Amino acid sequence: MAVAQENANPEGRSLSPFWTIARRDSLAGFLFIAPQMIGIIVFVLIPLGLVFWYSLHEWNVLANTFTYTGGQNYRMLIEDESLVEVLGATAIFSAGLVVMNLSLALLLAVLLNQKLAGIAIFRTLFFSPVVVSLVAWTIVWGFLLQKNGGINGMLLMVGIDGPNWLREEATAMISVIVVQVFKNVGLNMILFLAALQGVPKELYEAARIDGAPAFKQFRRITLPLISPTILLTSIITIVGSLQVFAQIAVLTQGGPGLSTTVLVYYLYQQAFQFHFFGYGSTLSILLFAIVAVLTFAQWQMRKRIVFYES
Repeated sequence: MAVAQENANPEGRSLSPFWTIARRDSLAGFLFIAPQMIGIIVFVLIPLGLVFWYSLHEWNVLANTFTYTGGQNYRMLIEDESLVEVLGATAIFSAGLVVMNLSLALLLAVLLNQKLAGIAIFRTLFFSPVVVSLVAWTIVWGFLLQKNGGINGMLLMVGIDGPNWLREEATAMISVIVVQVFKNVGLNMILFLAALQGVPKELYEAARIDGAPAFKQFRRITLPLISPTILLTSIITIVGSLQVFAQIAVLTQGGPGLSTTVLVYYLYQQAFQFHFFGYGSTLSILLFAIVAVLTFAQWQMRKRIVFYES
């Protein structure tokens, strides 16, 4: 028996099982993240790769041809005169939406953070547009903003002849921005409200004892302590503003002219209206690059913005 054991383990070391506790823990961890990783690979990485591949080709669906063109679509991107105006409209829309959304959301959160009777009703009221169907919300606002719509009807009651909000360049963009702000401001409001309720009350009490006015308390205590939420909401709002499509399609169809043609809608026009799928894929790469750069820049600025970062 001793000879058999010696032959099985000639070096005299004890044999350890393959499935150790560490390996079982690692396997369990991989199994837990496997669905997420599979989803990222199937729905993010593979589509990104295919979009880049399509951007190097011209795909004519009607003629059933798929021709390699190399960098031709990227040359078209550089030479596209309309793209400058489209990027300008996109920048105006994103900047206006982000500033108005975050400012209004923070103001509402501060007001709704008060301990007043019936305040929960107002919180629900301001949040309710978030859960309303986007298309239904946009269609209703489309009727309200017509020349003979509800907005101009109310203005006419006080002697003001309102413009055709969605058909004039001076008012079309601001109208689309306001509609989008009212639709999603409740989400950021709830995030800010949760952050405000997490600020220790003792800090405000100490500041009041020291004689600090309300505005100074807000600037020195509230803003630094809710800065992580400000960073989060700014990233979410900026990325969301660059992906707005339904509102433009329903309200203005990119008009008048190209004044409300944002990059996503221009991409849709090139790919699905004009059937330039290769160029549409190139515009998708441009949109991805813009979102990635802005997100990275915001994340790098967190050490200056976020109070908890060192």
